[in-house]
Amino acid sequence: MKNISILILFLISYTSCTQKKELTYEEEIEKFQYELNVHYSDKKTSPLKGTDFKKFKELPFFPIGATYKVVANFERTPNEPIFEMPTSGPRKPLYTQYGIARFTLNEKELSLRIYQNQKLMLDPEYATHLFIPFNDQTNGNTTYDAGRFLDLEIPKGDTIVIDFNKAYNPYCAYSDGYSCPIPPKENDLDTAINAGVLYTDKH
Repeated sequence: MKNISILILFLISYTSCTQKKELTYEEEIEKFQYELNVHYSDKKTSPLKGTDFKKFKELPFFPIGATYKVVANFERTPNEPIFEMPTSGPRKPLYTQYGIARFTLNEKELSLRIYQNQKLMLDPEYATHLFIPFNDQTNGNTTYDAGRFLDLEIPKGDTIVIDFNKAYNPYCAYSDGYSCPIPPKENDLDTAINAGVLYTDKH
């Protein structure tokens, strides 16, 4: 009985230590990549259809690079009008510009407009969700030619973390029939963002 009690205490202590262990940055991005691959592997959530779904193994990614995680100055832009976001199809979701992020990357001063979906903000699960559609100089070469997306949370202060290692492709990159937001010209970045999901002939 004593040995069993010691074993139980050890397991509780080990589990507690394991739960408290913080992920390294590389582990955090690997977790993001794993979860994205799980999403694409599940027939209920995957945008892949037919033979593309059957052949799918995993998404290709750029090597993880910490330089593509930037802390940007964040300017809120209140009282912006609600507008219909242009998409690749007939759907026109309603957004507002929530703010502007300004940062330095690859020795260039850059900025991105950040948006909030008017429907999602009514859902408690997504009430703090923000969205960045963007283009960069990798479009049509190593990434999808119609741009990529980033998801963020509303920050508390006047800075916001933008991690391009978490940039992903719209569903339109993988299958017809989706209506995907088109990045505005204001979000065309004059640099190559070699981070996040790649796009090849094999996806």
